[in-house]
Amino acid sequence: MDKKTMQAMQEEVDNHISQYKEGYFSPLAMLARLTEETGELAREMNHYYGEKPKKESETEKSLEQEMGDILFVLICFANSLDIDLEEAFDVVMKKFKTRDKDRWTKIDKGDDKE
Repeated sequence: MDKKTMQAMQEEVDNHISQYKEGYFSPLAMLARLTEETGELAREMNHYYGEKPKKESETEKSLEQEMGDILFVLICFANSLDIDLEEAFDVVMKKFKTRDKDRWTKIDKGDDKE
């Protein structure tokens, strides 16, 4: 299966949303949706890795599904504001590779050759 680029995902989401008269939600509504989906991921994380087991009445949702929901909403949010997520990603990676390059302890390539 071919991997999708972020540009392809943004186009796919835009094609999907463009078929509806309502179009994208407002930026504030989009932020609320993103917050809601993030909360759902947090809930699932707490069930899998935390101390809060699921109730018997709760349906099983995968972390993959919840992350997919967040990605979809984030793409909608970016599209609605005409933000290219590939460019946004490049900017943040440049920041991590420059400003934050010495923030954490790097793995010494020679450490695993014993």
